[in-house]
Amino acid sequence: MSLLPPLLNDLIAMASWSAVAALLLLVAVLALLATATERSSLVLPAIVVVGIGAYALLLGFEPTPPGALGPLIALGLALIGIVAGGPLATLVLAAATRGGAPDGDHGGIIVPVATGGTARTKPSTREVLRGGLTIGYLERVIVVAAVLVGRWELLAGLIAIKGLGRFRDLDAGAATERFIIGTLVSLTWAGLCGALIVLA
Repeated sequence: MSLLPPLLNDLIAMASWSAVAALLLLVAVLALLATATERSSLVLPAIVVVGIGAYALLLGFEPTPPGALGPLIALGLALIGIVAGGPLATLVLAAATRGGAPDGDHGGIIVPVATGGTARTKPSTREVLRGGLTIGYLERVIVVAAVLVGRWELLAGLIAIKGLGRFRDLDAGAATERFIIGTLVSLTWAGLCGALIVLA
């Protein structure tokens, strides 16, 4: 039982949930800046906010945002799930593959190509896993949407299509490692954000 008058209670709830919605949108903008400026550390607030949300739900908190704030908060979480996955994957990849393959000009990595050359000839290279930024955005959109509508078979299809599309690039060890780590981080992040929307 609240000691405050109902109108004041409603105003406090509206202000609190408005602050949550603004925070989610701010965190989504920071995640976009992390990608645009190649400063992956700007995604750290997203990790904190999503972690706090997940922890609150685990503790049994039942969110009831008033009016139009519910859809706005869901939109903020969906945006974070989509745009923060790339910089988060970059952070995890940097930690997991220290001194790995150099970055290419088109978003991929440079790997050596096995040729029949001699030791005196310069080894040939090629860029693999190109277009990862765009593919990452698209896969996270599909994951968030699949979680929201409860269609898990979409995830199986996504993983199959992605594996088949990248099959030729996965012959290099560095590419395989990067593909698996990046995909797992991206899919897990988008799935977590989608789950928060569904559970909240």
